[in-house]
Amino acid sequence: MGTVVSVRTGSSGAHADAAAAAAAAVFARWEARCSLFDAGSELSRVGRGELALVDASADVRDAYALALRWRDATDGAFTPHRGDGLIDLNGVVKALAVEEAGEALDHAGFAGWSIGAGGDVLVSTTSPGPDGPGRPVGIVDPTDRSTLLARIDLEPPHRRAVATSGSVERGDHIWTMPGAGPSPFLQVSVAAADLVTADVLATAIVAGGRASLDDLADRHDVDVLAVARDGALLATPGWPRRATPAGA
Repeated sequence: MGTVVSVRTGSSGAHADAAAAAAAAVFARWEARCSLFDAGSELSRVGRGELALVDASADVRDAYALALRWRDATDGAFTPHRGDGLIDLNGVVKALAVEEAGEALDHAGFAGWSIGAGGDVLVSTTSPGPDGPGRPVGIVDPTDRSTLLARIDLEPPHRRAVATSGSVERGDHIWTMPGAGPSPFLQVSVAAADLVTADVLATAIVAGGRASLDDLADRHDVDVLAVARDGALLATPGWPRRATPAGA
C-alpha cells in the first residue's frame, strides 16, 4: 500500500512476534487483493482489463461497493475512480486492513494495542493510560514534520480511530472536486469511532475544501482538525477536548 505499518501491544518476545504476524497476514491478503503497487494484485489486473470486476474476489467487490456508498455520502468528494479511469480502493482498503488486523489482535487475546498505517491510527484499550482514560495520539505539524501540532486522546468506543490526510508527504495525490483547483488544506485529521469513517472523511474534506468540512462535520459524529495552506487552524468544537498543542 506504499506505506509503513506499526503494531504496538505492550508485549515483547514471542507475544510481540505473534502480534506482528497476525497483522502482517491481514495486510498481505489485502495487498494481494487491492494494491496498485503490486502488478499482480486483483485490482491491478482489473485495471489492465485482465480480470473483470464481477469476477474478482468478494473482498475486492465489497470494498468497491463500500467506496461507492461513501462517494454518495460525501456528494462525490470521496471517490474510488481516478482521473485516468482506474479504480483505486486505497481510500477504504487501508482502513479495512487496519480494522481487521485489530480484530485479529483481539481474537489473539491482546487487551490493549495500537496500529498505525500511513497517517491512520486505531487503538484499543481496557485500562486508563498515564495521561487519562484514552490513548494520546500526536498530530504532526505539516509545516515542520519534526514537531507535533496537537494531540488528541482516543477513548474507545466513542473515539478509537484518527486518520490524517494531506499533501505534505506524498504531494497533491488527493483528487479535488472538478474545477476546484488545489485543496485549501495542507492537512486534515479526523477522529471517529471507526477508522473507515475517519479515513474517508479526512480525504473527502481535503478534496472538497471548506464546504465539505462544514457539511461532513455537521452530518457525522467526528472531530476534525484542518490545517489551511496559510497555516490557519480550523477545528470542530469537540477537537480541543483533551487535545493540547505539543509542548503545552
